[in-house]
Amino acid sequence: MRYLKRKYETPSRPFDKQRIEEERKIVNNFGLKNKKELWRAESNLRKFRRLARKFAANPNPQEEKLIFDKLYRMGILTQEAVLDDILILTVSDFLERRLQTVLERKGISNTVKNARQMIVHGHVKIHDRKITYPSYLVSREEESKINIYLTAKNKIQTNNKPTTVKEIEIEEKKE
Repeated sequence: MRYLKRKYETPSRPFDKQRIEEERKIVNNFGLKNKKELWRAESNLRKFRRLARKFAANPNPQEEKLIFDKLYRMGILTQEAVLDDILILTVSDFLERRLQTVLERKGISNTVKNARQMIVHGHVKIHDRKITYPSYLVSREEESKINIYLTAKNKIQTNNKPTTVKEIEIEEKKE
């Protein structure tokens, strides 16, 4: 039997009112299902910040370059970033790269909740590959390759304009 490890750490003070309010705002802004998704993003941030502090104490140019390249590919940092840029990252920087948020920011869906529904129902594809995880981290390269499946069944609303069956048939003939 395989035991799965948690990919997040719970807060050390579970009933801190100020922290709970801040988390609630973030969960609502990014349309997260629950706080576990937020804690997972915080754990990712914590991992990179820990590495940056380690490299600040004991510089290792090769490993630093690997971390910078990874964060650049993820779309979190720019090409000219330094160690201090990693230390000032916030949780919202990671949450902005989630597929759910990217769909809403690009105008493909009306709200983040609508984006989540589209993803879970299997209407979103990247590189002609269906993605059903709202927490999928979209890389800088994949951002331009996000599409939606247009079929007569799902009648998805894109850019605040409903797509009719007739428009879908015309687009299918073009492809």
